[in-house]
Amino acid sequence: MLSQENPDIAAAYDRWAATYDSDPNRTRDLAGAALREWGLGVDGRSVIEIGCGTGKNTAWLAARAAAVLALDISPGMLHKARTRVSAAHVSFARHDVRQPWPVATATADVVVGMLVLEHVAQLAPVFREAARVLRPGGALFVCELHPLRQMLGRQAAFTDPHTGARQPIAAYLHDVSAYVNGGLAAGFTLLALDEWRDAGAAPTAPPRLLALRFRRHEPLSVTRHPLSVIRHP
Repeated sequence: MLSQENPDIAAAYDRWAATYDSDPNRTRDLAGAALREWGLGVDGRSVIEIGCGTGKNTAWLAARAAAVLALDISPGMLHKARTRVSAAHVSFARHDVRQPWPVATATADVVVGMLVLEHVAQLAPVFREAARVLRPGGALFVCELHPLRQMLGRQAAFTDPHTGARQPIAAYLHDVSAYVNGGLAAGFTLLALDEWRDAGAAPTAPPRLLALRFRRHEPLSVTRHPLSVIRHP
C-alpha cells in the first residue's frame, strides 16, 4: 500500500533538494534517458515542463527549445534549477500543477511531465490544463513510476538529511488505463506507450517506468462547397 504521509509535497521536496542530484536514483536516471531517447521534437519549440525539480531535464530542454517555462511546487528544487540553468529563454515559476497554470491558452508546443503525476490524486485537471495551453497538434510527454511498481509498495522516498530517517512522499496509484483515458478525455490522441525496465532486469520484473506520448487534437478543417440543388422533373 502506498504511503500518503507527508502530504505537504512541497516541504518534502524542499528537504530532498540538497541531496536529490547526488542520491542514487535509478528511477530519476531512467526517466531522463527516456526523455532523451524519445526526443519529442522540441528543437525551436515552446516547452512547458511541469515538476522541473532541480532542473536536470530542464537543462536538456533548454539546449534545444526556443523557450522553456519550468514549473515546480518546491522552492528548494526551484533554487537548484535556477542555479543549474540560466538563460534568457528559460523561466521558472513556483506553481502547483493541480491549479490552473500561469500560461495563456494555445501558446505552447510541448508539455513535459516527469515523475510528477504520482503525487496528484486526480489526473483530469492536469490533463485538461495541458490540453488548454497546447496549440492544436502540440505534444504531451508523461513519464511516471510504473503502477506495477506502486502496487509493490514503491514510491518516491528520500533519506532526510536532518534526521537520517527514510521519508516517503505522498503518492497515489493510477492504473495505465487512468493515464490513457485521462489523456483521451482531455482531447488528446495517444501516439505511443512505452514501459521502461532497468538494464539487465529479469523479463519477469515489473517495468520501472510508464511513458506516454500524446498529441492534442487538431480542429477539423471544413471545406465549404456551394449548395447544389438537384431538380427532378
